Amino acid sequence: MSVPNGVMMQYFHWYNEPDGTLWNELAEKAEDLAQAGITALWLPPAYKGTGGGYDVGYGVYDIYDLGEFDQKGSVRTKYGTKDEYINAVAAAKQAGIEVYADVVLNHKLGGDAEEEFPATPYSPDNRNEAIGDMVNIKAWTNFSFPGRQGKYSELEWHWWHFNAVDYNAYEKGEFEAVYLFEGKHFDEQVDLEKGCFDYLMGCDLDVNHPEVREDLLYWGEWYVDTVGIDGVRFDAVKHVQAGFFPDWLQHVRKQSGKRLFAVGEYWSYEIEALHHFIDVTGGDVALFDAPLHYNFREASKDGNKYDMRTIFDNSLVKDQPTLAVTLVDNHDSQPLQSLESVVEPWFKPLAYALILLRQGGYPCIFYADYYGAHYKDHGKDGQEYEIWLDSHQFLIDRFMEARRTYAYGDQYDYFDHANTVGWTRIGTEEFPGGMAVVISNGDEGTKWMEVGHPNTTYKDITEHIDEPVTTNEEGWADFGCQAGSVSVWVPS
Repeated sequence: MSVPNGVMMQYFHWYNEPDGTLWNELAEKAEDLAQAGITALWLPPAYKGTGGGYDVGYGVYDIYDLGEFDQKGSVRTKYGTKDEYINAVAAAKQAGIEVYADVVLNHKLGGDAEEEFPATPYSPDNRNEAIGDMVNIKAWTNFSFPGRQGKYSELEWHWWHFNAVDYNAYEKGEFEAVYLFEGKHFDEQVDLEKGCFDYLMGCDLDVNHPEVREDLLYWGEWYVDTVGIDGVRFDAVKHVQAGFFPDWLQHVRKQSGKRLFAVGEYWSYEIEALHHFIDVTGGDVALFDAPLHYNFREASKDGNKYDMRTIFDNSLVKDQPTLAVTLVDNHDSQPLQSLESVVEPWFKPLAYALILLRQGGYPCIFYADYYGAHYKDHGKDGQEYEIWLDSHQFLIDRFMEARRTYAYGDQYDYFDHANTVGWTRIGTEEFPGGMAVVISNGDEGTKWMEVGHPNTTYKDITEHIDEPVTTNEEGWADFGCQAGSVSVWVPS
């Protein structure tokens, strides 16, 4: 976060229409987003996926194809063409917004030809347990990128550039296994779920292979040079050898001469796993605060039974506030997605106040929470569902306005009641005035709190409460909020 009180926005969700318009939409909206208080945008993977113009971007096929080559059935990606992407990034930067690229270095999908080679089947549930002898398998491990014809990079990928797949053409899907290739091993420095969570999907990149390393490092230089990004969001970091990320980052920073912010997606509710990753990477890569998201989900489900004094327990922002990117929801946790974990709509404004108006963490707003979303898909039970997500833009904009103007200086916490909690920010010489925030997951309530400014009148910018509040001689007052709601008090 290179600006004080910066705010990141995840500028996509899983179900954006696959009509190739997102880059142009961003170019049009960049100025408005900057005015609202967004200082950085995390954009979706911009390269060609195996699903062509429909792929969200995580089904990575060719990282050098930013919507430029006729591959996988389309020239453009789901979001538009290479020129539109570069133009959108330029428009955001022109508006004063930094741009973070989504970098997926874990896997490739959609190979151009099958290859045969020896591999050993391992249990999908325990990657330390072989479940058969080494056999010859056949899988889609040859990537020749015929549409690109060696432009930007001449590397053609073969089975020896990977270490595992979960598919064998000879088995026709009747035997479930993760196949570890001859002469390879699963990486260490990965999450310990399933014994060793190196393998996630597709053809798993062997980041220790010299040609793979060299190409990925070069691609990072090429990408920064071509697009002009300011940072990266690393996908699926718990499945890749952790030490590779600082290596890649330091190389690309050195070559580009840019500081490049980095945040990793280590989606685990085990806070110790996040701390371990931070240790291994030397604090070079911030992480999304998945445990805090989980607290928000629990609080939203439990209603007034949830003890709001514990909302930050076991969270990254509590333990390592400078390395925590705080969020309410994202494309994986949204309804019908792989890590579905819903924060109920009534609680979202409370959660956004908790990430946007406090000292710790770098907050990330989710596109679907800001603009709302409507889509249909099949759930894990095979049934089709229609989903409507509410837009919380009005309140998020108010919170960002308060963050930009008043959320500075010392923070006094009043987390002394199971349902009604609050805090104040005292302000600074540069940003005077102070601010008080009150949240309740139960009945309406008030908090007697010090805001540091005597005889000053405060108003609730959420417009939930009309009556202003005036502080006493010592700068204290009773600040209130409605049931199941949030109020943000700033000088009127």
